[in-house]
Amino acid sequence: MGKTSKQVDEHNHRIITVHVVPRASRSEVVGEHNGGLRVRIAAPPVDGAANEELIRLLAKTFAVSKSDISVLSGRTGRIKQVRIDNLKS
Repeated sequence: MGKTSKQVDEHNHRIITVHVVPRASRSEVVGEHNGGLRVRIAAPPVDGAANEELIRLLAKTFAVSKSDISVLSGRTGRIKQVRIDNLKS
């Protein structure tokens, strides 16, 4: 991930900044954006649907379970801090 995230620490987790674009035609990681990731999400930002889709997409992308992904801040905004646990170095 290079500049997009902090290094994996001794606890095998990483905190990344994610810029989310909801209501996209499909869910995908687009690339880097201001030192974080830019992610398009097909789900609308209603009742947590976009956050759930973001967690599903990041879990698939980083090959971890959905329970290893948590949104630390920005639950109702487009810019989020996300923690990913159990990463392989």
